[in-house]
Amino acid sequence: MPAGPRPTGPKLWLGPAAVLAAAALLATGCSSSGSGTSSTAAAADSSSSAAAPSSSNQLEQDYQHVISQVLPSVVQITAGDSLGSGIVFDDKGDIVTNAHVVGTATTFTVTLANSTKPLDATLVGSYPDSDLAVIKLGSPPSGLKPAAFADSAKVAVGQITLAMGSPLGLSSSVTQGIVSAVGRTVSEPKTTDSPGATIGNMVQTSAAINPGNSGGALVNLSSQVVGINTLTAVDPELNGSAAPGIGFAIPAATVTSIANQLIKDGKVTNSGRAGLGVTVRPYFDANFQPAGAAVVSVVGGGPAASAGLQAGDVINKVNDTAIATPSALTTALASQSPGDKVTVGYLRDGQAKTAEVTLGTL
Repeated sequence: MPAGPRPTGPKLWLGPAAVLAAAALLATGCSSSGSGTSSTAAAADSSSSAAAPSSSNQLEQDYQHVISQVLPSVVQITAGDSLGSGIVFDDKGDIVTNAHVVGTATTFTVTLANSTKPLDATLVGSYPDSDLAVIKLGSPPSGLKPAAFADSAKVAVGQITLAMGSPLGLSSSVTQGIVSAVGRTVSEPKTTDSPGATIGNMVQTSAAINPGNSGGALVNLSSQVVGINTLTAVDPELNGSAAPGIGFAIPAATVTSIANQLIKDGKVTNSGRAGLGVTVRPYFDANFQPAGAAVVSVVGGGPAASAGLQAGDVINKVNDTAIATPSALTTALASQSPGDKVTVGYLRDGQAKTAEVTLGTL
């Protein structure tokens, strides 16, 4: 699945653009009232006679309840010259976000949803392979409201979702959609701040996700975070522009597992992701076309070694999936789990062979 530039957040110069956009809206509002005293009076009469909004819409009330419950847990993060979002993870000041939001920075400015006062934060740990990171407030204020995380196994297509964050620097913004699909495997683009992670089990949503939403919350109507907003798809026919209504969030189970390890140990010791136990490089055929992932080294006692794979072998298939590049191998493994058994096709001295491999942990 091609993915576009992650919604990390705009450079700071886009912040004023958001302010200008607000000003333009105000100008439009003024002009819509017309000019002259009679127009103003007519507008006032119309306003005073307008019926009050109905309060009988249960879905509307559900939206408002969820927003009031979860939005206080969503923060805005400034890292260097970029801006993103984050979620309050506990009452000690730990905040979970995307690794590509923090980038290479170690200090940050955080603004809570119910405050305009910026707070200082420092890096706890980052795990780019799953595009997750944790930062910690230096002086956590009283009344911090940690978010509740959903059971990822219960996330289903058709469930209503709300995306919360700071798109284009517009803090505490909310968009709505549904869960469009589950179990997606998506590869991120490589940037100077990220090697380009391949993430499995992602939640696809139709809720609008824009630059600045990265690290924010994708929420269900039970006021639970089902995932962290991370990516939008791109449309090659629109010159790589974001494809509307196709966004992706890292599932809650992955978020909580990685965040807890980073908070406890400052590193990840169990990614929960399948690993083959090899280091690979690109392999090209006689026509200089990508033709597999050449094994550079094999972890002793690891899954590949136990199945008989050796350095110099060229992996070209996992189950029924053809492998032409190392990234294709990563994508194929991202859809598997530790303990799964797969059939690995490979070439050794030009001879085609297969091996049954029980996957380990990345």
